[in-house]
Amino acid sequence: MARSSEKNLSDACMISAVRPATEARAEEAIEAIKGGKVIAVPTDTLYGFACDACSSEAVNRIYEIKGRRHTSPLAICVGDVSDIPRYAVTDHLPSGLLDALLPGPVTVILGRGDSSILEKSLNPGLDSIGVRVPDSDFIRVICRGSRSALALTSANLSGQPSSVSIKDFEDLWEHCAYVYDGGILPSGRAGSTIVDLTRLGKYRILRPGSAKEETIAILERHSLTEGS
Repeated sequence: MARSSEKNLSDACMISAVRPATEARAEEAIEAIKGGKVIAVPTDTLYGFACDACSSEAVNRIYEIKGRRHTSPLAICVGDVSDIPRYAVTDHLPSGLLDALLPGPVTVILGRGDSSILEKSLNPGLDSIGVRVPDSDFIRVICRGSRSALALTSANLSGQPSSVSIKDFEDLWEHCAYVYDGGILPSGRAGSTIVDLTRLGKYRILRPGSAKEETIAILERHSLTEGS
């Protein structure tokens, strides 16, 4: 009986950490981020683990949860396209390109540059950074409220299938301050399309993801050509 009671208590604690991904819960999520916690959130593609990208302790916690090597880089998420120049180099890009791509299911790889306010401990040794502005109001509100970029990675153990519902990573709930439930995400498990935009006038698709064709069409309308 004692073991059963302990299990029921543990299950109740995990369930109590699950919240609906609604605007009413955003302030709670923002405070968790500011406090150096890891939360799980829906995006426009997959569920992700998120934390303050400028907190080395929180970033290390994400690596621990996923069982991921620190040599695998994390992307960042910001609330608005206008925030991106604080963290990455954009002045070589055609006018309007980022606004055409984002918000949406795309990760753009850009140079960090000397003016980036990102902590050096995030992806050490790399001079580029993947940046997302998901087409998802909940996570964007959290970004704006935290006044920081969020480190963002898929909510799963490293090497395991990506998550389109919170049930897919139920065994990892206990490691998160909160798990925000946005239902079953419709985009499948392809994730975002990753495109390298570090070179002037060139693009390179690093992962097809869920929006490859639309992304290429936008890039080519802005006169970028595919690089090797």
